[in-house]
Amino acid sequence: MAGLIKREDIDEIRQRTDLKEVVEAYVTLKSAGIGSWKGLCPFHDERSPSFHVRPQMGSYHCFGCGEGGDVISFVQKLDHTSFSETVEKLAARIGHELHYEDGGTGPRREDVGRRQRLLDAHKIAAEFYRDQLLTQGAATARQFLQDRGFDRAAAEHFGVGYSPQGWDGLLNHLTGRGFTLDELKLTGMFSASSTNASRYYDRFRGRLMWPIRDITGDTVGFGARKLYEDDQGPKYLNTPETSLYKKSQVLYGIDLAKREIAKNRQLVVVEGYTDVMACHLAGIGTAVATCGTAFGTDHIKIARRLLSDDGAGGEVIFTFDGDAAGQKAALRAFEEDQRFNAQTYVAVEASGADPCELRQTRGDDAVRALIDDRRPLFEFAIKASFASYDLSSGEGQVKALRHAAPIVAQIRDVSLRSTYTRELSRWLGMQYVGEDQVARAVNAAARREGTPASGRREAVAAVAQQGGASGGPGADGAAAEPFFERPDPRDPVARMEREALEVVLQQPTLLTAPQWESFSASRFTTPVHEVVHTAVLAAGAAGTELSRWVESVREGVPDVLRPLVSELAVRPLPAKDAEAMVSYCRDILNRLTELRITQQKADKLGQLQRMDPDADPALYNRVQRDLMELEMQRRQLRED
Repeated sequence: MAGLIKREDIDEIRQRTDLKEVVEAYVTLKSAGIGSWKGLCPFHDERSPSFHVRPQMGSYHCFGCGEGGDVISFVQKLDHTSFSETVEKLAARIGHELHYEDGGTGPRREDVGRRQRLLDAHKIAAEFYRDQLLTQGAATARQFLQDRGFDRAAAEHFGVGYSPQGWDGLLNHLTGRGFTLDELKLTGMFSASSTNASRYYDRFRGRLMWPIRDITGDTVGFGARKLYEDDQGPKYLNTPETSLYKKSQVLYGIDLAKREIAKNRQLVVVEGYTDVMACHLAGIGTAVATCGTAFGTDHIKIARRLLSDDGAGGEVIFTFDGDAAGQKAALRAFEEDQRFNAQTYVAVEASGADPCELRQTRGDDAVRALIDDRRPLFEFAIKASFASYDLSSGEGQVKALRHAAPIVAQIRDVSLRSTYTRELSRWLGMQYVGEDQVARAVNAAARREGTPASGRREAVAAVAQQGGASGGPGADGAAAEPFFERPDPRDPVARMEREALEVVLQQPTLLTAPQWESFSASRFTTPVHEVVHTAVLAAGAAGTELSRWVESVREGVPDVLRPLVSELAVRPLPAKDAEAMVSYCRDILNRLTELRITQQKADKLGQLQRMDPDADPALYNRVQRDLMELEMQRRQLRED
């Protein structure tokens, strides 16, 4: 059983992983000064680079969209993996063995090595199949693709290949690349002979091949389509369940669609590999397909992670054939609807054509129109259920209402629920069932079922907001998220404080002991800077290592201020070389010290003005001496 990864291992991953090297797998970076790099942000569309990386501090920040963090959060957000999955992936990247709390275990080193060997075998197999598609023996496969409107560029984009008709073409290819039979038996790409269990042959022969990749882009299995009449196997044959391939946990096309899904907050679920290809080529880059199984709970987890399914929007669109089987599949999908916070829709072509057929016969516009003309899934489910009732009779309408009212009651958006309550009255007909009766039935069903999940969250959020306005706790007893105003960039004091924080976050090793002492004693007057200043002092007092410096400060501020810490940690400092950097940091911290002295002088002058010299001459003289000493410190700073 997996446990929590030990903190020291997480810190080791952060320290040893080169952030710049990881980011450059996704973004082209150019130098932006000493130790600073910039490029186009991978989290939002932009034409001018506003995405900055500081490898030495292990931090990145986009000044356009506000995304920021460390190497773990970067990979997490780009690959849509969990924290543990990300750390394990980065650990494997640098060959670091992880340790777990409470006696828990993670992937053993030998298991990680075995998994990588299996991934390598699949990668080589995918390349083998792609090469075979260009051979003379693959003419039928190429014709199949051409007949469905897919050219060579499309086949290459999706990695489509061909498995030759012989018994051991792939087997010989992989053993020739150094893989053992014991390793290959675990891939699912080979079958044992019925007459000799020690002999194996290619599972896929004479078929069109689609590589099935996980969300990170690794090939974990294959889908194979029959091409020849003498093939006695099923029309579609997939990799069997293996340690890599779990059909309930993979979605074909997810590696190509993940960015578009996250960007557009839309997921389109189609039924086949060619449908995914057709959608993507028609401009629907959010399309994926299940692999020989219904869209289930594990698929929903993937979808929610990509959609950031937090109640803030997003949509899941299911496309099904218009026949009875397609209708049944749509109703089965509706059973899982409440697991989403995103709105769910169904897109069914009246003629029954799937996206691939639509593109063949009517072009890309027809595919886009199919998705644009989607209907809410609950509307589809309600209307489909009406086929069981005689809506021409009062008894039939009442029975249909009893069935449909709970479905409408489950609609999370309250205003949308009211709209569909009126729609339900119209669908049923007004002769026997009036709108008031429909509304009462829906409200009664809502009371029986309880408040929908997102409705409960909205209620809690509303109470928390009321509590936060008066400084009290939210509905769950936790403190409401604090509110901070962005400092005015024209305010010279706020600018001075910001520049000092940038220096201390980016170049902490350049601070001398007196400079650190002065920084610690400084009073930050801007609220957001004061909070960050406090977090910096806490990180310093804890003896935080350089590799965790920025992350420790980020963890020490409220969530709402973490992007600000990332921003301060990567903003380019105006220094052209190392000597200029030392000079700049010294000047900034001297100015901060001078600001502190000025504040202290103002306090002393105010105290002096309030005093009666005759009442306490000794105290009065001491305050005057303090003022003189502060002035001497200020002059010394300027001479330095």
